[in-house]
Amino acid sequence: MERNSSDDEEDNHHLIPQNDTRSRHRENPLSSSATNGGNPRSAFQIEDILSRRKISLNKRYVFAALALTISIGLIFLFTDPRQLFSVNLSSFKLDPLSSRVKESELRALYLLRQQQLELLSILNGTTNANSSVKFAVSKQISLNKEIQEALLSPHKTGNYSGDEPGSVVNSYDRCMKVDQKLSDRKTVEWKPRSDKFLFAICLSGQMSNHLICLEKHMFFAALLDRVLVIPSSKFDYQYDRVIDIERINTCLGRNVVVSFDQFKDKLKKNRPRIDRFICYFSSPQLCYVDDEHIKKLKGLGVSIEGKLESPWSEDIKNTRKRTVDEVQRSFKSDDDVIAIGDVFYADMEQDWVMQPGGPINHKCKTLIEPSKLILLTAQRFIQTFLGNNFIAIHFRRHGFLKFCNAKAPSCFYPIPQAAECIARIVERSNGAVIYLSTDAAESETSLLQSLVVVDGKIVPLVKRPPRNSAEKWDALLYRHGIEDDSQVDAMLDKTICAMSSVFIGASGSTFTEDILRLRKDWGTSSMCDEYLCRGEEPNFIAEDE
Repeated sequence: MERNSSDDEEDNHHLIPQNDTRSRHRENPLSSSATNGGNPRSAFQIEDILSRRKISLNKRYVFAALALTISIGLIFLFTDPRQLFSVNLSSFKLDPLSSRVKESELRALYLLRQQQLELLSILNGTTNANSSVKFAVSKQISLNKEIQEALLSPHKTGNYSGDEPGSVVNSYDRCMKVDQKLSDRKTVEWKPRSDKFLFAICLSGQMSNHLICLEKHMFFAALLDRVLVIPSSKFDYQYDRVIDIERINTCLGRNVVVSFDQFKDKLKKNRPRIDRFICYFSSPQLCYVDDEHIKKLKGLGVSIEGKLESPWSEDIKNTRKRTVDEVQRSFKSDDDVIAIGDVFYADMEQDWVMQPGGPINHKCKTLIEPSKLILLTAQRFIQTFLGNNFIAIHFRRHGFLKFCNAKAPSCFYPIPQAAECIARIVERSNGAVIYLSTDAAESETSLLQSLVVVDGKIVPLVKRPPRNSAEKWDALLYRHGIEDDSQVDAMLDKTICAMSSVFIGASGSTFTEDILRLRKDWGTSSMCDEYLCRGEEPNFIAEDE
């Protein structure tokens, strides 16, 4: 420890009586008399002086001893010696229960560490093992770590920052990519007859619902050996702005889908028509189609032969699981053009539908994915603002309060609670920045930004900024005139989220489900992916109207 000069001077001052020769001269009577010019004393005189001083000192010691004896006697006379020397040791006694608890916690931590080492050894030694085994071991390592953190949480201090670099916990990636077991896929071949068509009817919800519905229609078309007709933008969304329809044919190596205009060209000799309109759902409304949509179809020059019909009794509010055999048997038809709708809520061979890449055999990662323009724009945005290690959040708010509160449990979380949940994911994944896909108001996102804090630092929340000519990441959209399309914006958001290291979704949102589908198909799914505040209920819920 550094010392300043004033400290040294004071120390030297205290040392002078022992070390300074001048002081010793003053205290020495022999040197004192000689120095002052006095006559030197004889040996007898010196001895006499010393003897008198000894007597004087002896008297002082005697008086001090007598005073001490009298004081002790008075103390014993007027006080209780037991109280005087008793010491209250109760405050120093250890709580035996607390001691045992701490001992048990230490023992549990030791065992968990040993288990962790064994699991890591197994994981590192299973290079050629079954992917499901590796995934199960990785999950157990994550669970082991969570238990350790739970045991340590009461003992954390303000300076606690988790695992030290290079520790056993950091020797594996807690947010590793999920092995999708592509080799175990169960698929069907899609080899349609060129003169048989299936007209896709998707009417429920917004674009995300329609894309999920379209993927199910492809499954139906494959089972029924038909070419799928993509609806016109005058009847449905303009799909060719957000997905590459021709790419679907490339993935299968044959023509399996056609646009509405191509469908009309194939039927040049005849007026576009639907020979048979088959409804997957019989209630509460046939095909989920109203009169307005029937008028739109007729306005496109499409004639509808016969009436809407359903091969079975199926309620949209109480769906039943259907098999491939049931679908082939119930929707088989010799008619050239059939329409099936709406199949968004259809519960048919979900194990097949939910597989990575879907239920159809093809050579691409997925059949329905963002267009090339949107993919490139998303990549340029990530390179500009986010980098390779970022977390993405779909933070649904608009219209979600009433929707979530109608569910049990609710999925609408107060901003502070949501911020805590997000911070936990950030800590687990070590993400540097968060991409925020949201319809929330600025007041909500500003509060969220101020509350997402990890290790005393605010984690940046990034949203796509307004158009700036100095930025070139979105130039492709402007060059092709699709920069102001709301569906393009939505698909761009999905694409960025699907490319993130970790994704946090909104429970109950089909927008989130479509992102999860893309992540599963692209192989970007992480073991840390989850719904916001998974397993928690909102800490405050408003009453019903």
